Amino acid sequence: MSVEPNYLTTTAACQCINISAENIQSMHPFHRVDPDRRRISRRRRAQILLMAFCGAVAATSVQRNVWVRSRSQDWWDSVRGFTDTEFINNFRVRRETFEWTCQRLSVSLAWQDTNLRRPISVSKRVGVRLYWLATGSCYRTISNLSRIAKSTVCLIVQEFCKAVRHVLMPEYIKLPQGGHLQEVIEGFRQRWGFPQCAGAIDGTHIPIIAPEDNHADYFNRKGWHSVVLQGVIDHQFCFTNIYTGWPGSVHDARVLRNSKINTMIMGVQVPIMLLGDPVYPLRNWLLKGYSDTGTLTDAQRYFNMHHSQARMTVDCAFSRLEMRWRCLGKCLDVDISAVPTIISACCILHNVCEKHGEAIEEYGGAVLHDETVSEGEVLPDVQPIGLRSHCRLK
Repeated sequence: MSVEPNYLTTTAACQCINISAENIQSMHPFHRVDPDRRRISRRRRAQILLMAFCGAVAATSVQRNVWVRSRSQDWWDSVRGFTDTEFINNFRVRRETFEWTCQRLSVSLAWQDTNLRRPISVSKRVGVRLYWLATGSCYRTISNLSRIAKSTVCLIVQEFCKAVRHVLMPEYIKLPQGGHLQEVIEGFRQRWGFPQCAGAIDGTHIPIIAPEDNHADYFNRKGWHSVVLQGVIDHQFCFTNIYTGWPGSVHDARVLRNSKINTMIMGVQVPIMLLGDPVYPLRNWLLKGYSDTGTLTDAQRYFNMHHSQARMTVDCAFSRLEMRWRCLGKCLDVDISAVPTIISACCILHNVCEKHGEAIEEYGGAVLHDETVSEGEVLPDVQPIGLRSHCRLK
């Protein structure tokens, strides 16, 4: 038997369902809360949880009064009271040259001032760097002395050397030209009687700590690890060209062959020359003495004597460089990639000191002066081109 649907019963049931839904919504106002109020409520709960977490951490952690280590400034404060002699002994320069260096490098070395703490002054960073160059002390010693973190001392050293190389090198290390070139030629002629000489060239070994990679390449013939420094020197013991970075096992002739001075002068027909020792090849612009086989003539021995006297300027310059910046006489305990920059900075500062008339002291404490001829005295000239004209230059 089939049951027919009652239309009235179905309609009444739908109306009851609608009424029940309306009653439920009116009984639960949560479903009608504004979304902004709901977001504010969640934010308040998150803030309460964060405050509770911070309180728990503070209750279980070590209490700290300051966020940096307290350091004394006694040493740097005492520098201002140094006598002129004490200042030169510690920094190898006079106060005038020190202040000049700070002024020239102030733009490159200035650090930004922040709300956290004041930066280290330019004068103190220059002082730390010059003290490291002058004494060769380790970073820890300078850190304890200057009350600067060891990592900061290392950063100061690297930034200072880069600034010196970038700012001062174009001005203080360059080959002589024009009137300056004539001054150098006349200086060699008056001091050592050697004409048409624009400088002396030689190489020296700067000791380093053995690097981790390819350390055997840096082991030189003298029995220790080093980096080669090639320098061209004028009559005033100043560098006019430097080239450094090659491992100590590399021969001086190969270093010369790969340097810019070789490509700059090679093939140029000029009546001037550089003086070198016997390890270098003979060129039309690079002159070395006769090999003493016991059969030299008087003219050849006379040439060798004047050649040796004029060429000794480069040895004197290297000695003055290492006596002024004692870090070069010790093993440079820095990364091998930073060695050329440090050596270049020392050569540049050496020229700065020579130009400013800074005195230099030997290890025994005696002041070193360069030997010059008396004013107006001119030594007899030698004729290097005529004496060596029979040589076949390759």
